[in-house]
Amino acid sequence: MDTPQPAPPVLSVVVPLFNEEGNVAALVERIVQIVDALPGRPPFEIVLVNDGSRDATLDRIRDEMRRRPNIVLVNLSRNFGHQLAATAGLDVAQGEAVVLMDGDLQDPPELIAQFVERWRAGNDVVYAIRRTRKGESPFKLFTARLFYRTIKRMTNVSIPVDTGDFRLMSRRVVEALKRSRERHRFLRGMVSWVGYNQTGVEYDREERHSGQTKYPLSKMLKFAVDGITSFSDVPLRFASYLGFVVSTAAFIYAVIIILFKAFHFGTPEYARGWASTMVVILFLGGVQLIGIGILGEYLGRIYDEVKARPLYLISEIERS
Repeated sequence: MDTPQPAPPVLSVVVPLFNEEGNVAALVERIVQIVDALPGRPPFEIVLVNDGSRDATLDRIRDEMRRRPNIVLVNLSRNFGHQLAATAGLDVAQGEAVVLMDGDLQDPPELIAQFVERWRAGNDVVYAIRRTRKGESPFKLFTARLFYRTIKRMTNVSIPVDTGDFRLMSRRVVEALKRSRERHRFLRGMVSWVGYNQTGVEYDREERHSGQTKYPLSKMLKFAVDGITSFSDVPLRFASYLGFVVSTAAFIYAVIIILFKAFHFGTPEYARGWASTMVVILFLGGVQLIGIGILGEYLGRIYDEVKARPLYLISEIERS
Protein backbone atom coordinates (compact mmCIF):
# COMPACT_ATOMS: atom_id res chain seq x y z
CA MET A 1 0.00 0.00 0.00
CA ASP A 2 1.43 3.35 -1.02
CA THR A 3 2.09 5.86 1.75
CA PRO A 4 0.02 9.01 1.13
CA GLN A 5 2.16 11.97 0.21
CA PRO A 6 1.70 15.21 2.12
CA ALA A 7 0.01 18.02 0.23
CA PRO A 8 2.45 20.43 -1.41
CA PRO A 9 2.83 23.63 0.61
CA VAL A 10 0.72 26.61 -0.34
CA LEU A 11 2.74 28.91 1.91
CA SER A 12 6.48 28.89 2.58
CA VAL A 13 8.12 31.04 5.25
CA VAL A 14 11.84 31.53 4.60
CA VAL A 15 14.08 32.70 7.44
CA PRO A 16 17.88 33.11 7.10
CA LEU A 17 19.58 32.64 10.48
CA PHE A 18 23.08 33.56 11.63
CA ASN A 19 23.89 33.19 15.35
CA GLU A 20 20.22 33.40 16.39
CA GLU A 21 20.10 30.57 18.94
CA GLY A 22 18.01 32.65 21.34
CA ASN A 23 15.33 33.39 18.74
CA VAL A 24 14.67 30.08 16.97
CA ALA A 25 12.09 28.59 19.38
CA ALA A 26 10.05 31.78 19.77
CA LEU A 27 10.24 32.45 16.02
CA VAL A 28 8.91 29.03 15.03
CA GLU A 29 6.22 29.13 17.73
CA ARG A 30 4.83 32.45 16.53
CA ILE A 31 4.95 31.50 12.85
CA VAL A 32 3.09 28.24 13.49
CA GLN A 33 0.42 29.99 15.56
CA ILE A 34 -0.20 32.58 12.86
CA VAL A 35 -0.29 30.12 9.94
CA ASP A 36 -2.54 27.70 11.85
CA ALA A 37 -5.04 30.53 12.32
CA LEU A 38 -5.21 31.45 8.62
CA PRO A 39 -8.55 30.81 6.89
CA GLY A 40 -8.56 27.31 5.47
CA ARG A 41 -5.27 26.54 7.28
CA PRO A 42 -3.22 26.16 4.08
CA PRO A 43 -0.44 23.56 3.97
CA PHE A 44 2.82 25.30 4.85
CA GLU A 45 6.52 24.86 5.41
CA ILE A 46 9.05 26.86 7.42
CA VAL A 47 12.42 27.01 5.65
CA LEU A 48 15.16 27.81 8.16
CA VAL A 49 18.53 28.60 6.55
CA ASN A 50 21.52 28.18 8.85
CA ASP A 51 24.07 30.62 7.41
CA GLY A 52 27.20 29.14 8.97
CA SER A 53 26.21 30.03 12.55
CA ARG A 54 28.94 29.71 15.17
CA ASP A 55 26.58 29.31 18.11
CA ALA A 56 23.90 26.67 18.81
CA THR A 57 21.50 27.87 16.10
CA LEU A 58 21.77 24.60 14.17
CA ASP A 59 21.01 22.56 17.31
CA ARG A 60 17.99 24.74 18.11
CA ILE A 61 16.66 24.23 14.57
CA ARG A 62 16.97 20.45 14.93
CA ASP A 63 15.23 20.64 18.30
CA GLU A 64 12.26 22.30 16.61
CA MET A 65 12.32 19.71 13.82
CA ARG A 66 11.94 16.94 16.42
CA ARG A 67 8.96 18.75 17.96
CA ARG A 68 7.12 19.85 14.83
CA PRO A 69 6.43 18.82 11.24
CA ASN A 70 6.75 21.10 8.20
CA ILE A 71 10.20 22.46 9.05
CA VAL A 72 12.93 22.44 6.40
CA LEU A 73 16.56 22.92 7.41
CA VAL A 74 18.90 24.33 4.78
CA ASN A 75 22.40 24.13 6.25
CA LEU A 76 24.94 26.14 4.24
CA SER A 77 28.57 25.05 4.12
CA ARG A 78 29.74 28.37 5.64
CA ASN A 79 28.58 31.92 6.23
CA PHE A 80 27.65 33.44 2.87
CA GLY A 81 25.86 36.54 4.15
CA HIS A 82 22.22 37.46 4.63
CA GLN A 83 21.27 38.09 1.00
CA LEU A 84 22.75 34.83 -0.29
CA ALA A 85 21.28 32.85 2.62
CA ALA A 86 17.88 34.34 1.79
CA THR A 87 18.44 33.36 -1.85
CA ALA A 88 19.17 29.77 -0.81
CA GLY A 89 15.90 29.68 1.13
CA LEU A 90 13.93 31.07 -1.80
CA ASP A 91 15.49 28.47 -4.10
CA VAL A 92 14.41 25.62 -1.80
CA ALA A 93 10.94 26.96 -0.92
CA GLN A 94 8.09 25.18 -2.71
CA GLY A 95 5.04 27.26 -1.74
CA GLU A 96 2.77 29.13 -4.11
CA ALA A 97 3.40 32.13 -1.87
CA VAL A 98 6.73 32.69 -0.12
CA VAL A 99 7.26 34.95 2.87
CA LEU A 100 10.81 36.17 3.47
CA MET A 101 11.61 37.50 6.94
CA ASP A 102 14.50 37.94 9.39
CA GLY A 103 14.96 35.72 12.41
CA ASP A 104 15.39 38.39 15.09
CA LEU A 105 11.60 38.91 15.53
CA GLN A 106 11.87 42.62 14.78
CA ASP A 107 9.61 41.81 11.85
CA PRO A 108 6.44 40.42 13.50
CA PRO A 109 5.22 37.09 12.08
CA GLU A 110 1.69 38.32 12.86
CA LEU A 111 1.89 40.41 9.69
CA ILE A 112 1.84 37.20 7.62
CA ALA A 113 -1.96 37.10 7.91
CA GLN A 114 -2.25 40.49 6.18
CA PHE A 115 0.30 39.41 3.57
CA VAL A 116 -1.74 36.34 2.67
CA GLU A 117 -4.97 38.35 2.54
CA ARG A 118 -3.45 40.85 0.08
CA TRP A 119 -1.95 38.00 -1.95
CA ARG A 120 -5.30 36.27 -2.23
CA ALA A 121 -6.72 39.60 -3.40
CA GLY A 122 -4.45 39.43 -6.46
CA ASN A 123 -1.11 40.98 -5.43
CA ASP A 124 2.14 39.27 -6.39
CA VAL A 125 4.27 41.13 -3.83
CA VAL A 126 3.18 42.41 -0.43
CA TYR A 127 6.00 44.29 1.31
CA ALA A 128 6.17 45.61 4.86
CA ILE A 129 6.67 49.36 5.36
CA ARG A 130 8.38 50.37 8.59
CA ARG A 131 6.25 53.05 10.23
CA THR A 132 8.38 53.19 13.40
CA ARG A 133 11.59 51.42 14.45
CA LYS A 134 12.00 50.66 18.16
CA GLY A 135 15.29 50.13 19.94
CA GLU A 136 17.47 51.84 17.33
CA SER A 137 19.74 54.84 17.84
CA PRO A 138 19.05 58.25 16.27
CA PHE A 139 22.15 57.74 14.11
CA LYS A 140 20.82 54.40 12.80
CA LEU A 141 17.40 55.92 12.12
CA PHE A 142 18.94 58.89 10.28
CA THR A 143 21.30 56.78 8.15
CA ALA A 144 18.50 54.31 7.32
CA ARG A 145 16.23 57.15 6.22
CA LEU A 146 19.05 58.67 4.15
CA PHE A 147 19.87 55.28 2.62
CA TYR A 148 16.35 54.52 1.41
CA ARG A 149 15.83 57.96 -0.10
CA THR A 150 19.25 58.00 -1.76
CA ILE A 151 18.59 54.58 -3.30
CA LYS A 152 15.20 55.75 -4.58
CA ARG A 153 16.71 58.82 -6.27
CA MET A 154 19.77 57.13 -7.74
CA THR A 155 18.35 53.86 -9.08
CA ASN A 156 16.30 53.31 -12.20
CA VAL A 157 13.87 51.04 -10.34
CA SER A 158 11.10 52.34 -8.08
CA ILE A 159 12.09 50.83 -4.73
CA PRO A 160 9.63 51.64 -1.91
CA VAL A 161 11.23 53.63 0.93
CA ASP A 162 11.44 52.32 4.51
CA THR A 163 11.07 48.70 3.44
CA GLY A 164 13.34 45.77 4.18
CA ASP A 165 13.27 42.21 2.90
CA PHE A 166 10.17 41.32 4.96
CA ARG A 167 7.58 40.53 2.30
CA LEU A 168 5.42 37.93 0.59
CA MET A 169 6.11 36.96 -3.02
CA SER A 170 4.02 34.89 -5.40
CA ARG A 171 5.48 31.85 -7.12
CA ARG A 172 6.07 33.69 -10.41
CA VAL A 173 8.05 36.39 -8.62
CA VAL A 174 10.17 33.76 -6.85
CA GLU A 175 10.79 31.98 -10.15
CA ALA A 176 11.92 35.27 -11.70
CA LEU A 177 14.36 35.78 -8.82
CA LYS A 178 15.68 32.23 -9.27
CA ARG A 179 16.62 33.12 -12.85
CA SER A 180 18.52 36.22 -11.69
CA ARG A 181 21.83 34.96 -10.38
CA GLU A 182 23.93 38.07 -9.80
CA ARG A 183 26.31 37.70 -6.87
CA HIS A 184 26.06 41.14 -5.26
CA ARG A 185 22.38 40.87 -4.47
CA PHE A 186 20.00 43.57 -3.35
CA LEU A 187 16.83 41.52 -3.02
CA ARG A 188 14.40 44.32 -2.30
CA GLY A 189 15.59 46.07 -5.46
CA MET A 190 15.38 42.84 -7.48
CA VAL A 191 11.80 42.25 -6.33
CA SER A 192 10.86 45.80 -7.35
CA TRP A 193 12.53 45.24 -10.73
CA VAL A 194 10.41 42.13 -11.37
CA GLY A 195 7.25 44.23 -11.31
CA TYR A 196 3.72 42.69 -11.31
CA ASN A 197 1.15 43.85 -8.75
CA GLN A 198 2.85 45.12 -5.61
CA THR A 199 1.40 46.70 -2.48
CA GLY A 200 2.59 47.64 1.00
CA VAL A 201 1.44 47.06 4.58
CA GLU A 202 2.59 49.42 7.35
CA TYR A 203 3.79 48.12 10.71
CA ASP A 204 5.78 49.13 13.77
CA ARG A 205 9.14 47.40 13.96
CA GLU A 206 9.94 45.92 17.36
CA GLU A 207 13.22 45.57 19.22
CA ARG A 208 15.28 42.44 18.83
CA HIS A 209 13.97 39.45 20.79
CA SER A 210 17.54 38.49 21.73
CA GLY A 211 21.09 38.69 20.42
CA GLN A 212 22.82 41.50 18.59
CA THR A 213 22.40 43.06 15.17
CA LYS A 214 24.26 41.39 12.31
CA TYR A 215 24.42 44.65 10.35
CA PRO A 216 26.99 47.03 11.86
CA LEU A 217 27.88 50.26 10.07
CA SER A 218 30.52 48.61 7.86
CA LYS A 219 28.04 46.03 6.53
CA MET A 220 25.38 48.69 6.05
CA LEU A 221 27.80 50.74 3.94
CA LYS A 222 28.66 47.69 1.84
CA PHE A 223 24.96 46.90 1.47
CA ALA A 224 24.29 50.47 0.32
CA VAL A 225 27.08 50.28 -2.27
CA ASP A 226 25.70 46.94 -3.52
CA GLY A 227 22.24 48.46 -3.86
CA ILE A 228 23.44 51.51 -5.77
CA THR A 229 25.84 49.73 -8.10
CA SER A 230 23.35 46.93 -8.82
CA PHE A 231 20.64 49.25 -10.07
CA SER A 232 22.28 52.52 -11.10
CA ASP A 233 25.04 53.88 -13.32
CA VAL A 234 24.74 57.33 -11.69
CA PRO A 235 28.16 57.00 -9.93
CA LEU A 236 29.84 56.44 -13.29
CA ARG A 237 28.12 59.44 -14.79
CA PHE A 238 28.93 61.46 -11.67
CA ALA A 239 32.64 60.77 -12.21
CA SER A 240 32.31 61.96 -15.80
CA TYR A 241 30.44 65.12 -14.81
CA LEU A 242 32.92 65.90 -12.05
CA GLY A 243 35.81 65.49 -14.48
CA PHE A 244 34.09 67.83 -16.95
CA VAL A 245 33.50 70.49 -14.27
CA VAL A 246 37.10 70.31 -13.02
CA SER A 247 38.48 70.48 -16.56
CA THR A 248 36.32 73.52 -17.31
CA ALA A 249 37.47 75.26 -14.14
CA ALA A 250 41.11 74.50 -14.98
CA PHE A 251 40.66 75.87 -18.52
CA ILE A 252 39.11 79.11 -17.22
CA TYR A 253 41.93 79.44 -14.70
CA ALA A 254 44.52 78.99 -17.47
CA VAL A 255 42.82 81.62 -19.66
CA ILE A 256 42.89 84.15 -16.80
CA ILE A 257 46.60 83.59 -16.24
CA ILE A 258 47.34 83.97 -19.98
CA LEU A 259 45.37 87.22 -20.14
CA PHE A 260 47.24 88.63 -17.17
CA LYS A 261 50.53 87.75 -18.86
CA ALA A 262 49.52 88.98 -22.32
CA PHE A 263 48.36 92.42 -21.17
CA HIS A 264 51.19 92.83 -18.66
CA PHE A 265 48.91 93.03 -15.67
CA GLY A 266 51.47 91.07 -13.76
CA THR A 267 50.90 87.76 -12.09
CA PRO A 268 47.83 87.79 -9.83
CA GLU A 269 48.47 87.20 -6.15
CA TYR A 270 46.63 83.87 -6.07
CA ALA A 271 48.81 82.53 -8.92
CA ARG A 272 52.09 83.06 -7.11
CA GLY A 273 54.05 80.57 -5.08
CA TRP A 274 53.66 76.91 -4.42
CA ALA A 275 50.48 77.05 -2.30
CA SER A 276 48.04 77.55 -5.18
CA THR A 277 49.91 74.98 -7.27
CA MET A 278 49.69 72.36 -4.53
CA VAL A 279 45.99 73.02 -3.99
CA VAL A 280 45.28 72.47 -7.69
CA ILE A 281 47.42 69.32 -7.83
CA LEU A 282 45.85 67.80 -4.74
CA PHE A 283 42.34 68.65 -5.90
CA LEU A 284 42.86 67.13 -9.34
CA GLY A 285 44.53 64.08 -7.78
CA GLY A 286 41.54 63.60 -5.47
CA VAL A 287 39.11 63.82 -8.38
CA GLN A 288 41.11 61.23 -10.31
CA LEU A 289 41.19 58.86 -7.33
CA ILE A 290 37.43 59.20 -6.88
CA GLY A 291 36.91 58.33 -10.54
CA ILE A 292 39.28 55.35 -10.33
CA GLY A 293 37.58 54.15 -7.16
CA ILE A 294 34.14 54.24 -8.76
CA LEU A 295 35.44 52.36 -11.79
CA GLY A 296 37.06 49.84 -9.44
CA GLU A 297 33.74 49.16 -7.68
CA TYR A 298 32.01 48.31 -10.95
CA LEU A 299 35.01 46.41 -12.32
CA GLY A 300 35.23 44.30 -9.14
CA ARG A 301 31.60 43.31 -9.54
CA ILE A 302 32.16 42.36 -13.17
CA TYR A 303 35.16 40.26 -12.08
CA ASP A 304 33.03 38.40 -9.51
CA GLU A 305 30.30 37.71 -12.06
CA VAL A 306 32.73 36.47 -14.73
CA LYS A 307 34.11 33.80 -12.35
CA ALA A 308 30.58 32.32 -12.27
CA ARG A 309 31.07 30.51 -8.97
CA PRO A 310 27.95 29.17 -7.20
CA LEU A 311 26.18 31.78 -5.10
CA TYR A 312 26.23 29.43 -2.11
CA LEU A 313 26.93 25.80 -1.21
CA ILE A 314 24.48 23.67 0.77
CA SER A 315 25.88 21.18 3.23
CA GLU A 316 22.54 19.43 3.75
CA ILE A 317 18.78 19.79 3.46
CA GLU A 318 16.63 18.09 6.11
CA ARG A 319 12.84 17.96 6.39
CA SER A 320 10.89 17.12 9.54
